[in-house]
Amino acid sequence: MNFGDGAQRKRLFSDLNDTLIHFGLVILLVLVCLKIFSPFLGVMLWGVILAVVLYPLQQLMAKKMKNHQGYSSTLLVLFGLIIIGVPTFMLGASFSEYAFDKYETWSSDSFSIEPPPASVSEWPVVGSMVSNLWLQASEDLPQFLEKINPQLTEISKGMLASIANTVSSLLKFLGALIIAGIMMAYGQSGSDSIRKILCRLTSPEKGPELHQLSTLTIRSVALGVVGVAFVQSLFLGLGFVWAGIPAAGILAVLSLLFGIAQLPALVITLPVIIYVWATGDTSTTHNVLVTVYLVAAGLSDGFLKPLLLGRGVEVPMPIILLGALGGMFTYGLIGLFLGAVVLALGYQLFMEWVGNPTTEVAEAKQASGE
Repeated sequence: MNFGDGAQRKRLFSDLNDTLIHFGLVILLVLVCLKIFSPFLGVMLWGVILAVVLYPLQQLMAKKMKNHQGYSSTLLVLFGLIIIGVPTFMLGASFSEYAFDKYETWSSDSFSIEPPPASVSEWPVVGSMVSNLWLQASEDLPQFLEKINPQLTEISKGMLASIANTVSSLLKFLGALIIAGIMMAYGQSGSDSIRKILCRLTSPEKGPELHQLSTLTIRSVALGVVGVAFVQSLFLGLGFVWAGIPAAGILAVLSLLFGIAQLPALVITLPVIIYVWATGDTSTTHNVLVTVYLVAAGLSDGFLKPLLLGRGVEVPMPIILLGALGGMFTYGLIGLFLGAVVLALGYQLFMEWVGNPTTEVAEAKQASGE
């Protein structure tokens, strides 16, 4: 009897060792795969997000092209590369030419700064400070630059780092767009694979629901957060151009970034409105119309977002919005989509658990006094 017990313990110990070794090898394999794949993880995630967002448009184009998935995906990617790449190349070339011309002017000692207009000193809050610094630069530029050299060095380093990050992000986005085109060309098989994975992780009944929820959440965030921010920045940009604001394009881009970050557009529109009233040479009627337009454009997300965010998704809109904001603050722009998807899935699974039949039976028994 003791011999049998000892043999059984040895067998159990051997099986446990085999299980732990196999489990450890699987964990090691997963970690090595993640390490190898990590340089491409960001681009692949963006590719998946773009593929999910653009897939309905690609399918519409495919129907017009006799269901040629490859041709329609290629055409859509080329169109996106042209729309994004050409203006970016032109802007970069124009900026390079401008910087080269200014460098030549500076090297020839013919560079000079005009004195500030009298209206600058009348700007609210910062008018006198800006006017004094501007005047010092116009009177003795070399001495002024020597005086602020430490600040200029820090600003230059920050600008170069920002330019490098911007170029890197743009190249990654263009690469993600190409990857998204490949994914869309094989969209149905890829969608089936994701559905099978979710079915394996959950259940054959729950997997398709979670797959559809993930897809709709990504499209909802793209439309309700990024889309609304783009529309709002477009309206504000038109208002800045109408009001004759300097650097209207830069302010419009800032409005887009503020909109994606869910920050109020008042942060940008209020200084612009103050500038219009303080320095504008136009009539009072014009200033009033510009003010009303900018205020209305700045508040446009208030009624656009409830209409578009969470549309068609069986998850409350605040859950998606909180997931998008929390994900963005934690993981950057890509977290805008990841956070919304993860929180939506978590909410759906939690509510499914709360509505479990066992829980409902217990509640019914408690209500009946049993």
